[in-house]
Amino acid sequence: MAFSHSLAGEQDHQNLEAMKAGMFLRKVKSRMWKRPRHYKLQEDCKTIAYKSSWAINSYSTFSISDVEDVREGHQSEALLNVADEFPADRCFTLVFRGRRGNLDLVADSAKEAQAWIRGIRALMENMENMDESTKLDQWISDWFLKADLNKDGRINFKEAKKLLKMMNVDMNEEHACCLFITADKSESGTLEDQEFVEFYKMLTERTEVLDLFQDYSSDGQSLSQCDLEEFLREEQLEGEGSYEHALQLIDRYEPSDTARKNHSMSVDGFLMYLVSREGSIFNPERRGLFQDMSQPLAHYYISSSHNTYLMEDQLKGPSSIEAYIQALKRGCRCVEVDCWNGSNGEPVVYHGHTLTSKILLKDVITTIANYAFKASEYPLIVSIENHCSIEQQEVMARYFRDILGDMLLTNTVDGVSSELPSPEALKRKILLKGKKIGNDSESPTGEVSDEDEAAEMNKDSPASESLPTDGKVPKSKQNLCRELSDLMFCKSIHFHSFEHSRMSAKPDEMSSFSESKARKYSKEAGSDFVLHNTRQLTRVYPSGIRTDSSNYCPVDMWNMGCQIVALNFQTAGMEMDLNDGLFTQNGCSGYILKPEILCKKESLFNPENPEEHEDYHPLQFSVISGQQLPKLKQKEWSIVDPLVRVEIYGVSLDQAKQETKYIDNNGFNPRWNETLKFTIHTPELALVRFVVEDYDKASRNDFIGQYTLPFTCIQPGYRHVHLLSKDGTSLHPSSIYVHIKITQL
Repeated sequence: MAFSHSLAGEQDHQNLEAMKAGMFLRKVKSRMWKRPRHYKLQEDCKTIAYKSSWAINSYSTFSISDVEDVREGHQSEALLNVADEFPADRCFTLVFRGRRGNLDLVADSAKEAQAWIRGIRALMENMENMDESTKLDQWISDWFLKADLNKDGRINFKEAKKLLKMMNVDMNEEHACCLFITADKSESGTLEDQEFVEFYKMLTERTEVLDLFQDYSSDGQSLSQCDLEEFLREEQLEGEGSYEHALQLIDRYEPSDTARKNHSMSVDGFLMYLVSREGSIFNPERRGLFQDMSQPLAHYYISSSHNTYLMEDQLKGPSSIEAYIQALKRGCRCVEVDCWNGSNGEPVVYHGHTLTSKILLKDVITTIANYAFKASEYPLIVSIENHCSIEQQEVMARYFRDILGDMLLTNTVDGVSSELPSPEALKRKILLKGKKIGNDSESPTGEVSDEDEAAEMNKDSPASESLPTDGKVPKSKQNLCRELSDLMFCKSIHFHSFEHSRMSAKPDEMSSFSESKARKYSKEAGSDFVLHNTRQLTRVYPSGIRTDSSNYCPVDMWNMGCQIVALNFQTAGMEMDLNDGLFTQNGCSGYILKPEILCKKESLFNPENPEEHEDYHPLQFSVISGQQLPKLKQKEWSIVDPLVRVEIYGVSLDQAKQETKYIDNNGFNPRWNETLKFTIHTPELALVRFVVEDYDKASRNDFIGQYTLPFTCIQPGYRHVHLLSKDGTSLHPSSIYVHIKITQL
């Protein structure tokens, strides 16, 4: 399906033709590693194929839909390293979605670079603007191109059988042959374009959707506006306005002009609605900014990253400004900078006393300045761990002031005696958090005790066995320069006890806890911890023994009202799925208002005993088929045996998992028809994670996809759960179809 004609103008057309002809571009990884590769745009205008100059004809591919951004010039570390060799107008970077690394390319001329930059941007825009039915046509057309092995524009039965395997369908030959003959209207023994669309529609007929459609259709053929309104009211539990909403849905999703004029919806339109964003499990009213943003900072969960500069593990992996860009683009609102003395008087950022690589502090601050407010306008907290000499601290202070300029919030909270300002009041401001000298001295330097994460980490690490027998680490002192100290908005302090903090802590003072310490306090003094977090900001970070950059479960910390629960953003998995799930709501702003039970000063809520709270209202939640599940790359030859597991995360009483049976050899349209029931005691703290796996009786099941969302964002009724990859990128059109009922107990 060539859609180049729909792109604006002759120039775009020429760019696409140049890309289709293909050309050599240099792929750059470092100063030493720069190699030519042949890149060309495929006929489908959706895929780019590339191969090494030495590979004979084996091309690898990536999809335009995987590209998130095209940066021009020297806008990556690799290209900055070769800036003296290749001019900026020949360089560009493709940034991919998820955690996949960037692709840095150099063209032979500025003209060739522009053809690729503009061509890819035009194709990306074209994809963005596609409506659901065009996307479906495109998806069908892609399968046609894949199946038409000899490229004659027709598909014979042998090619159709191969296609079924590619599509994750295991169908007996007789049934497949029967469908093929029915679709072959021209009786040529092959399927052409439109005939193939019919074949595809017969293959993908959703009987469960058809049954539901017929339950509400007065004439068995279509849904009138009244029929659709009844469905929205009875099944989707929509209240007032469902009659008007029915008409909006018909206008938006009904493909037939005639039906639209008659204010009715065909089964195709009904399916389009069900698989759309509006028919998804996530309540659209909670997608945008909907929360009150004028409460004190301590009342919000804040999306937070640990050792943000690291791309891989904590001991020997690379440090990179790219890690800051990725975290900030994901809506992270608290990043970490560990500063150490560097050569030539230049402070560097790396994980001290390890083999991780070093990057310049000024590059980190410049990156933060450029990306701080691209994903969210709400304040960004920069948590500083300072190990520099007085001289290099002065350089640090100068960089923060000069590079961040007006974005840096320098007036401290002296005027705010009882509580911190709100995210709304601090919009587009960068807040520094670190050690501070007391205000009682006039001298340009001062001593502070060196109690930070690095010291805590040492206690956690296996080498700490040789500590003094009383377990107390002798406190070292550090000299601090006032110029840097005065820039701190939040002051890092040592935590003594909840009693001590209640009596004497100021709102701008913040303590950090390792995950094990936070867990200990939550078990021993749950209500006190919750109360502490109604007034003070608390930061939690991963244990020092997680040298592989693994993560702890953030939910246990959120249950206590901890705001800054720092995770290793570079590590995919359940923990980051939960983080992404929580922060998908409220406009992806990186700030989520904590439930009222965690904000009330007189609250005695204890996550360990939620049923003792006065506002205790438990709910029952029951979930059901899946569509077009992706094939697993490592098992091209086999068809998946999918099962669904629903996991509930929240207070201890709510933690639960249940799974369906697996379906043999059907990843295309499996139907489980099972009901999973859960009782949720504290819905406002619960997250629900849907996981689809390929059952394997001999070894661990293989992960297919997942989707996580807060329980409070669930829309009841017949819904689609749109699956995400391990990296959090869309697996469109893969989904599971569920029927959700939420009832008061």
